[in-house]
Amino acid sequence: MLTRKLRLLSGLAAVALGGTVLATTAPASAAGRDGVCDSGEFCYYFNSGNQGSVSDFTGSIADYATTQPTCYDFKGPGAGKGQCIKNAAASVWNRSTKTVRVYFNTGHTGTYQDFAAGTKGNLNATLKNQNASHLFGPSASPTGCKTDGTDTKLPTTILVYRTALNRVERVDFKTYVKNVLPNEWVSSWPKESLKAGAMAVKNFGWYWALHSNRKTSGGQCFDVYDHTSSQVYVPGSAKAVTSAAVDATWGTRLTRGGKIFRAQYCATTTACGNWVTGDWMSQYGSRDKAAAGWSYTRILQHYYTGIALSASAS
Repeated sequence: MLTRKLRLLSGLAAVALGGTVLATTAPASAAGRDGVCDSGEFCYYFNSGNQGSVSDFTGSIADYATTQPTCYDFKGPGAGKGQCIKNAAASVWNRSTKTVRVYFNTGHTGTYQDFAAGTKGNLNATLKNQNASHLFGPSASPTGCKTDGTDTKLPTTILVYRTALNRVERVDFKTYVKNVLPNEWVSSWPKESLKAGAMAVKNFGWYWALHSNRKTSGGQCFDVYDHTSSQVYVPGSAKAVTSAAVDATWGTRLTRGGKIFRAQYCATTTACGNWVTGDWMSQYGSRDKAAAGWSYTRILQHYYTGIALSASAS
């Protein structure tokens, strides 16, 4: 669906922005990560017994990355400060209200260890210095090929086929959307355009989480590809401005006839060939309409016919 769209979007944006449109912001600079384990956060410690430098989080992370300046690192004072946390943590303190699951592999896969809300503890022998991702609220996650999403309830996770790695990863759904939007919309565009994009990206992934019957050549089921055959998903690429657009629209669903629909989008009105008008949105058109003062809801209603915007079930 998105091959022609992405090539055009990337090419035009690169000319306008000096070829840096898809450059990522270091996730380690995200707001709120200050090296102090505050209430509501999940925190890694460099040493056992909750000693050494702290790395604090308020949500799930599918891949910590391994090199500076793009990795999530230890930020607090003490041993380990400045080091990337991937495969370098020894203990945790879960000050959130949810169970947090620490995984051996990226993408919330492999051996794991659960830490209940309020728990302090050391990572076990398998996971000590072998931590690659973590997931808030894993008890709500579906297993196998099924999703826990419905046409009124957001899925907890989505199955992403990482084509270059030839593996399927189960990714926290909100983390997925936040790591797609900056690769499909230009982060410097007006906020209402980014919100419209956040809705489209969310709906597209949501639709396929409900309807996909895809399988890899090895027989693994998955919902979406990580490239332009679906949407471009790059772990660790979330930006503050695009994540804010996702957060602002997260409680809203986009339906047609009461059902989540495949909200397609393309760069311009001439880039998508024979796609049916009313079933897709122009990305550059959303930018121009937002610049003219349109709200994201008005933009969506202009491009997608017969739709309704309403609250999602939590």
